[in-house]
Amino acid sequence: MNCQTSQVTIAVNGDAQTVIAGSSLEHLLEQLGMQGQRVAIEHNQDVIPRSEYANVSLKAGDRVEIIRAIGGG
Repeated sequence: MNCQTSQVTIAVNGDAQTVIAGSSLEHLLEQLGMQGQRVAIEHNQDVIPRSEYANVSLKAGDRVEIIRAIGGG
């Protein structure tokens, strides 16, 4: 069986990133090696609650900003 997967380009923190069309923000974090990290995500200028990461699908031209929480003192 020959299944072709469509890939699209999105912007992540201003840099081009190729992802599978329709993949979720949760999958993007996995692709970037950031799963399990404390982050805040903005998708097309909307702040997305962590509980919705799996429900937000990515498409060509999307803009994603990921901010990592870093502890310190």
